[in-house]
Amino acid sequence: MKFGILVFPGSNCDRDVASVTSGILKQPTRLIWHTDTDISDCDVIVVPGGFSYGDYLRCGAIARFAPVMRSLQEHAAKGKYVLGICNGFQILTESGLLQGALVRNRDLHFICDRAPLRVERNDLAFTQKYQKQQVITLPIAHGEGCYFADADILKELEDNNQVVFRYCDAIGNITDDANPNGSLDNIAGICNKQGNVIGMMPHPERAAESILGGTDGKALFEGLVESLLINA
Repeated sequence: MKFGILVFPGSNCDRDVASVTSGILKQPTRLIWHTDTDISDCDVIVVPGGFSYGDYLRCGAIARFAPVMRSLQEHAAKGKYVLGICNGFQILTESGLLQGALVRNRDLHFICDRAPLRVERNDLAFTQKYQKQQVITLPIAHGEGCYFADADILKELEDNNQVVFRYCDAIGNITDDANPNGSLDNIAGICNKQGNVIGMMPHPERAAESILGGTDGKALFEGLVESLLINA
């Protein structure tokens, strides 16, 4: 199996992801420049955090037109895994791979902190190493992380069980006070209907080693590896 990590001008979390997939988990990993269109050798594509194209216009708006994105659409359509983190989540919504949008934080301030999340689903390759309703803590760092969608999309997400993570308090309560950015329904991460594409604002790659202050994010990558090895 192999991880592929997209790299756009302005990406700054690509090496962080590679340090987990290649360094900690010892899995083959390839950095994929945004003009590369051949990603057929990769089983998982990670769209990392950062500031693709300097966040001009709005976050992810220019990256959606990169040559690699058409290949990413085909990759997802084949049922292969896609993980979008922070700016990667924004890119996935801009490109239509996930529903909704990420807009300016409620207080219009950039947030850099750690946030408790409640795992809403543990039946995905990404979340199988967690318990349902488990509270984990991951770093967040964003200025446009407020998840927004119209009422019809929100209902569809709920009806199809597509909400994967929600911001919560330390014991799992979903409250306004526990919502760092104003995301509707405290949504921190969602998946597509098939469950092979997931986007999330928090950074699991920044919580994969105890030296960084926590390892709650490591299980997400371990679940992907386990799923792919079982199905190989």
